[in-house]
This record gives sequence, C-alpha cells and structure tokens, in this order.
Amino acid sequence: MKKYLSFFKMRFLMGMQYRAAALAGISTQFFWGFMEIMMFHAFYKADPAAFPMTMSATASYIWMQQAFLAFFAVWMLESEIFDAIRKGNLAYELVRPVNIYNMWFARSLANRMSRAVLRCFPILLVAFFIPAPYGMQLPESPYHFLLFLITLLLGLAVTVSVCMLIYVLTFFTISPLGIRMVFTSAIDFLAGAVIPIPFFPEPVAKVLELLPFAAMGNVPFRIYSGSYSSAQMEQAMFLQAFWLVVMILVGKLLCRKAERNAVVQGG
Repeated sequence: MKKYLSFFKMRFLMGMQYRAAALAGISTQFFWGFMEIMMFHAFYKADPAAFPMTMSATASYIWMQQAFLAFFAVWMLESEIFDAIRKGNLAYELVRPVNIYNMWFARSLANRMSRAVLRCFPILLVAFFIPAPYGMQLPESPYHFLLFLITLLLGLAVTVSVCMLIYVLTFFTISPLGIRMVFTSAIDFLAGAVIPIPFFPEPVAKVLELLPFAAMGNVPFRIYSGSYSSAQMEQAMFLQAFWLVVMILVGKLLCRKAERNAVVQGG
C-alpha cells in the first residue's frame, strides 16, 4: 500500500505546480457556467412548471459541475498512460514490482484531485456571492452536506474506474484515438455533463440513473441541491458503491488479461 500512496503523493504534488493552467481553466469555467445558467434561466422563465428542479437548485448544480470538473470530466485522461501503451514504454511498467492497475488508479486519482483543489475554491467562493437565482445556494441541511462529501469521493472513484477501463481497452487496439473519442463523448452525455439527467424525458432519466455514469457527478450534485428524496439518496449511494466494485473488478480482470497478451515491439 505504501508504494501506491507514494505514487499518489508524487502525482498530486506534480499536479499542484500547474497554477497558470488552473487560472486559465477557472476563467473558462466561469464563462461556461454563466452561459449555461443564463440558458436554463431563459427556459425557466418561459415555463417554470415544466422545470424538474428549481432555478436555484439548477444554478447550484451547474456551479458544482464547474467547480469539480476535474473530478468527473472523463475526457481529462492522462496522455502519458496512452503513450506508455502505444509506444512500448509499458515494458518498463511491467518489470516494476507493482500492480499496474493499482499504480495507474492512484496516479489518476491524484491527478484529478490536484486539478480540482486548484480550481474548486475560487469558483465556489465567487458563486456564493452571486445573487439568486444565478449563484450557489447552501445545502439543504448539514446531513445533506455530509452525504454530498461522501458521494463526491465515491463519484470520483467511479470516474477513475471508468477511465481505467478506457486505458485497459487501449491494450487491444492499434490507436487509442477511436476508443477515447467514442467513450468520452458518450459518457459525458450519459452522465449528465451536457444536460443534467433530471432534464431528460422521465423514462430515459430512469434508465440513465441506473447506469454507472450517473454514479459519477450526478449523485453528489443532486444531493447538494436537494433534488433527491431520502429514498432516492439511499438508492443512489448504493448504486455508487455497487458500480465502483463492479468497474474495479472488471478493470482488474481485463488488465490482467491485457498484461499476459501484451506485445512490445521494437529493439
């Protein structure tokens, strides 16, 4: 366990050095968040009764989405891992006395956490001072905030486990570009990153809620905004834990198979 904690620590400290990139990301996310909120507000003014969430809850959802983008954006994959597989540097990883899956999982987790730490606090701080209904609202209760923190970490772990599947599937292809583009585009849409899941037609939303992608950012953001009932929160947390276990087990099995069949060409 110590060696994986070391990988986590090294990657986290390295990620904390990119402050200029974080500043550029913050300005971009502010612009994008405002644009989304204004668009939803226009629809809300047209027909408030048709909205599945209150405007304040929707604004909070969007600001949380922007603040923790690095946690749940599947497209924020590590090019180093793809290069190691594609260029043959994987050979160096295979001779190390470590489990590749665990090492990459720890690195990916640290990479996302370091990016989020640099970006989330400025966004949340400013969003709380924006007047309603465009700004952040406080959580429904301290209990909701506690569940939000728990599900936030669970959602992060689910996101990393999904990304690990993408990395492992790259072992079985010539180029990672196809898998990367198809998976990231589809997952972003199905996870509610493009349109929040409550805004889908009800039959579609019920199906999406059961998929592993809804267990990423959708759950903590909706718990914070208070759009879940008590029963729905329990079900959502159970599905998060369930999908985390399933995705890790599938990822480890595929990784073990990929390692046995890996061919490194060159000389």
